[in-house]
Amino acid sequence: MLAFCLLGAVVLAASPARAQNETEPIVLEGKCLVVCDSNPAADPTGTALGISVRSGSAKVAFSAVRNTNHEPSEMSNRTMVIYFDRVLVNVGKNFDEERSNFIAPRKGIYSFNFHVVKVYNRQTIQVSLMHNGWPVISAFAGDQDVTREAASNGVLIQMEKGDRAYLKLERGNLMGGWKYSTFSGFLVFPV
Repeated sequence: MLAFCLLGAVVLAASPARAQNETEPIVLEGKCLVVCDSNPAADPTGTALGISVRSGSAKVAFSAVRNTNHEPSEMSNRTMVIYFDRVLVNVGKNFDEERSNFIAPRKGIYSFNFHVVKVYNRQTIQVSLMHNGWPVISAFAGDQDVTREAASNGVLIQMEKGDRAYLKLERGNLMGGWKYSTFSGFLVFPV
C-alpha cells in the first residue's frame, strides 16, 4: 500500500499542479496523505520532489480514571492538578500518566470531556479544563444536600503540536473524593 501511495505521489508531483493550494494535503484512497512542499530545497530529508507521505490512519485518544479515592499529594496540593491513577485508553501514547496531562501530537481539533466526582463534603468545587495553563471551560458541583455529585463538561479545542490539556481544581478540595472521576479526549481531525 505504501508503494501505491508513493507511486501516486510521484505521479501527482510530475503532473501539473491541481491542488487547491500548496499547503493543503491531498488524500489518496483515504489511506495516505501527500503534502507537497513549495520549497523542496529547504526539505531537511533531502527529497528532491519535496513530498512528504504520512499515514492517514494515525489515531489519538485517551481515557483516564481515578481508581482510588483522591487523597491530595504534595504535588496536587501545590499545583491543584487533578491526577488520574489508571489509564484505560492511550492510543498514540499522548497522555502523560505521571503528570495527568494530554500533549497534542499534531495541530488539530480535539474533543475533551471530564466528570470529577466530589463525595460527602459540604462545599462547592470548581474544575477547569486547562489549555497551556489557561482555563477553557469550567464545571461546578455544589449541592449541599447530596452525598455524591459530579462536575462535568466537554468542549472542542484547536490545539497546536505540543500544546497541553489537563484538569485543575480551581475551588474547593477533593479530600475524600470518589474514584469514579474521568478525563477523556481524542483527535477529531487534523488541521
